[in-house]
Amino acid sequence: MSGFKVMVTLLSTLFLISCGHPPLDKDVDVASDYTYFIGPGDGIEIFVWDNPDISKSVTVRPDGKISTPLIDDLLVIGKTPSQLARDVEENLSKFVRDPLVSIIVNSFEGVYDQQVRVIGQISGGAGGAGMGGGNRYSAQTFPYRKAMTLLDLMIQLGGIGQFGDGNRSSIIRNIDGKSYQFGVKIDDLIEEGDLSANIKILPGDILIVPEAFF
Repeated sequence: MSGFKVMVTLLSTLFLISCGHPPLDKDVDVASDYTYFIGPGDGIEIFVWDNPDISKSVTVRPDGKISTPLIDDLLVIGKTPSQLARDVEENLSKFVRDPLVSIIVNSFEGVYDQQVRVIGQISGGAGGAGMGGGNRYSAQTFPYRKAMTLLDLMIQLGGIGQFGDGNRSSIIRNIDGKSYQFGVKIDDLIEEGDLSANIKILPGDILIVPEAFF
């Protein structure tokens, strides 16, 4: 069975691919009030004014929690930096008088619903799929960036593998609680400079790059 058929079989068990789905609007955008939520793996700097001894840089653990001086196992996943700052202040108020906290996110992973995933014949990832590596397929995740496009995603990814079929690639997108699959044309975008193929990427999108037929 070809790699493409295997991929289609796997996708059919994981996603609801509906017939007659809405068109892929290249001008679609996220809501104007889109806000980044802290996720596992994010690097966070906690700055407590006038209290350098309890200010600390931490990484969010896989369970979505952090531990800092005076605070153990604080759940932070799914919170905005300002929400987390208020939670840290509340916890520190038991030990510090009127704490004033600022939260700075200095490395980004994000919650899963806001990540952009890429899988298939891509240049990056362990094994270097499509570039002579040991893995047939590779995968990467990226934090969503506001106004991100397919071209932006390709720049972050470093391109697709030499055995990837860019024009048979597709995006899995959640719309109103249902998953839909849309074709995209990466080759036309990059090789032909066809900007009509430069569609908007949304939080939670999954880009599939299949193996080319030879």
